Amino acid sequence: MTYETTRRTVLLATGATGAVALVTACGGGGDDSGSASTGSPTGEGTASGSAGQALADIDEIPVGGGKIFADEKVVVTQPEQGQLKAFSAICTHQHCLVGSVSGGTINCPCHGSKFKITDGAVAHGPATQPLPAEQITVEGNSIRMT
Repeated sequence: MTYETTRRTVLLATGATGAVALVTACGGGGDDSGSASTGSPTGEGTASGSAGQALADIDEIPVGGGKIFADEKVVVTQPEQGQLKAFSAICTHQHCLVGSVSGGTINCPCHGSKFKITDGAVAHGPATQPLPAEQITVEGNSIRMT
């Protein structure tokens, strides 16, 4: 008995792996900009001895801009000197990875959504939901995921 490999067979065989590849392909990579939140009510970093993985040094995050950490799916911004914010780097519209931070916004390359670097709010659709805040801490000059 012979079997013919069809597109449906390949799609069924890839299952979740194929879905992950499809979602990954939808987003643009990039580590040149981004935004992150500190979890502090003032938006400033907090010191913690139990902080997790180091993301970057503070001086790697441009004032008025940010940096995207694609592997961690987080964007860290610094709207004003010393004020660090963190947000999910996954667009709330179609779940693409955001691609850049410029002009005061975090920008998604898939459909043009833009989010404010200050609070993750939608600055330009089609997204209708803000980027969720992420938790970071600052230890000395190091920004860490919590």
